[in-house]
Amino acid sequence: MTSILPSRLTQLTKLRCSIFQTAYNPTGLRTGAKYLRARLRGPAMVSYYPAEVNLSQIARAYPELEIVDEVEEQRMVDVEEKKKRGKGAPKKAKTKADSRRTHRKR
Repeated sequence: MTSILPSRLTQLTKLRCSIFQTAYNPTGLRTGAKYLRARLRGPAMVSYYPAEVNLSQIARAYPELEIVDEVEEQRMVDVEEKKKRGKGAPKKAKTKADSRRTHRKR
């Protein structure tokens, strides 16, 4: 029996890759081709989970129903109480001179 030349083996490998639509990688480098060939998971996950129902969105869509979000109302009351005690969020600066950052820079 005669031995097969290495050049013929590489030609055979290239041909096989073109026929079966695989990546020709004679050096065996990691290319990530397995993951690039796989189907995307995102669309399946998005279609699996139903859309979240948000009470505030329903209230905005149907104002005639006069739906009250009790959690949001309580949050607003808490924010007002914190503001009265001086514990609320700082006011936004109207100009660059009002900014706290300008005072901190040296």
